[in-house]
Amino acid sequence: MSVESSAGLPAACQILIIGAGPAGSAAARWLAKAGVDVVFADQQPLGRDKVCGDGLIPDAHHALERLGLLDRVMAKAQRSAHVGCIGPRGGRIDVPGHLAVLPRRQLDEILNLGAQEAGARFLAPARFEAALEDAQGRVRGARFTIDGQPHEIAADWVILATGAVPKALTAAGMCERHTPSGVALRGYVRAPAMAGEIKALEVVWCKPVQPGYGWIFPAPDGSFNIGVGVTDSHKDMAGKGQKKDVNLRAIFDAFVEHYPPAKRLMAEGELIGELKGAPLRCTLNGARWTRPGLLVTGEAAGSTYSFTGEGIGKAMETGLLAAEAILAHRAGTAGNGDGLHAIDAPVREQYEQGLRALQPKYDLYERGNRVNRFPWLADLLIWRAQKSPRLLKRMSGVLNETSNPGNLVSLKGLTRLFLE
Repeated sequence: MSVESSAGLPAACQILIIGAGPAGSAAARWLAKAGVDVVFADQQPLGRDKVCGDGLIPDAHHALERLGLLDRVMAKAQRSAHVGCIGPRGGRIDVPGHLAVLPRRQLDEILNLGAQEAGARFLAPARFEAALEDAQGRVRGARFTIDGQPHEIAADWVILATGAVPKALTAAGMCERHTPSGVALRGYVRAPAMAGEIKALEVVWCKPVQPGYGWIFPAPDGSFNIGVGVTDSHKDMAGKGQKKDVNLRAIFDAFVEHYPPAKRLMAEGELIGELKGAPLRCTLNGARWTRPGLLVTGEAAGSTYSFTGEGIGKAMETGLLAAEAILAHRAGTAGNGDGLHAIDAPVREQYEQGLRALQPKYDLYERGNRVNRFPWLADLLIWRAQKSPRLLKRMSGVLNETSNPGNLVSLKGLTRLFLE
């Protein structure tokens, strides 16, 4: 049974993970496979929906392979060999890569069941309320509301993997910026007749969605994920922020009107459910990464890329970093208060060092975000890539994280566009 019964709620565990998305489930599986007693809790039961583009780019494939779950995911996912980049003037370039699309409801279920299979206990629905602290202020568990009643779980370590909504970060004393880095709106459309026509993960830049982008991703069973994302959607004001003049539904409608395949998809297909919006937390900013006894991971730590809005792979990667940091130092400390205090600094330092190693990639993607602010850069890149196999190879390298996205739109990079 995936959800603990009210009579058998856990009172203690070695590692408590709050949040059962890609980051939380990845950490839970990794730790449980190492023999650690893990409870991972979520405020939503298994099978929850999550607003996401659902794209699995190579970094997600790598993380899933490490977890031993790639084959299970790919058995259900819609594979694709290209990202189709479409500029404001209609130019197009297909960038090769190892890609797939799987709705988050299904992906999260595979990850969740994979963690349970490894021995982790799943608790839901459980709403996180506050961190529990010892006399020295070290986090030693959490308080939840379950079936309307308070319930506490003691733990040696807590991993917070609660996504982009800042409420849990605030409750844990880790939130530094309440406003998101961006916002997105997506819907699912069933249109089997178009399944053979849209095979690439299409990303569209045009003036109606500036400073963002629109997308159409082919999903399994003749359905499509269609949406828009807007970066820099909030003005920062002492960490509180103010929403800019952004109407996501109006931007979505403008995208559909502007891009003929989107217009046809919405006209001829069947909208499954309703359009849903969600915040994005990007660039490893907006939250403290650690405090004694607690590590923040996934989108709660800002694991999403600002340029593309891709976050699944990096969420899992940061979850694995948190698990590895704990495993590297926990020997002999289970339930030992003095021992846990002694390893706090090395665990936190290893985890923070792992995130700092990722930071340059995020900084470069933030530079690449200029394409969203200035869509004419997309036209320029596409025009040159159509004429330059070397540039197309570099763009493919961005997908595979072997090339620098920021270099493509730096002054030096733009100069090179005319020389390659």
